[in-house]
Amino acid sequence: MIQRGKDEDWRAWITYHNYYKAPDLLGPAVSKALGIPYLQVESTRARKRLSGPWAGFAQAAEAAADAADLIFYITERDAEALRRDAPEGQQLMHLPPFLPQMELPPMGDRTGPMLAVGMMRPGDKLASYTLIAQSLALLPKGAWQLHIAGDGAARAEVETLMTPFGHAVTFLGAQPAEQMSEVYQNAGLLFWPGVNEAFGLAYLEAQAHGLPVVAQNRPGVCDVLAPGTYPAPDEGPEGLARMLTPLLQDSMHRRTTGDHARTHVGARHLLPTAAENLRQGLMTVGVFP
Repeated sequence: MIQRGKDEDWRAWITYHNYYKAPDLLGPAVSKALGIPYLQVESTRARKRLSGPWAGFAQAAEAAADAADLIFYITERDAEALRRDAPEGQQLMHLPPFLPQMELPPMGDRTGPMLAVGMMRPGDKLASYTLIAQSLALLPKGAWQLHIAGDGAARAEVETLMTPFGHAVTFLGAQPAEQMSEVYQNAGLLFWPGVNEAFGLAYLEAQAHGLPVVAQNRPGVCDVLAPGTYPAPDEGPEGLARMLTPLLQDSMHRRTTGDHARTHVGARHLLPTAAENLRQGLMTVGVFP
């Protein structure tokens, strides 16, 4: 909650990520009792969950969302359902995903290998690794290197996918957060298709370091990518290979694209911009004059 100062009244209640598995059971009641605005950040609505095993939780999450005076949405995909089901008078504001940094990090010369960053687990993550392997098979041998930062239960499956490429693929394993800046600085571009990603902070981290990104144009993912042309999912590995080829062959194109991405993140996805967006929302509901 937000408080005026020591021993003063509470001014607002803010809840993060109210959704069908974690409904906010306290915020609406406390806000009503204290007569203060109730806000949510990254709330999602899932009407399909109102029946089935999660029905009770989903109903509570919907009720909490209905009670919010203002909801900050993170992606346009979330906004669609929030707009559709918003009660009369509820306000929605965009709070784009952001890095918890005041300034852009250092960047390298972008002459290094391609980089993939992702957990190794069955399902969507493995699907992205599968697309990576299929795309690599379409590229000329000897014209590229790929480093993979990540680990997980599906490590063996990912290694099997990459076996045909031999020493062209290097596994870095799980990297601590404090080491990832160096990993990005040593890379030439980020290659991660983004199958069913909510949005993906790795995209923001890579672009902040000046790396161009090769990804598919997917909901959520497109919210954190610099404006540009990205292949649709139905273009498959062929579309990804077409995007990779000029970036691998033309260092100037790689630098220009990476500079554009870095500028975009600096203007839209760092802590100062996020703080201003939050301040504007609090002003809207009367928390600040």
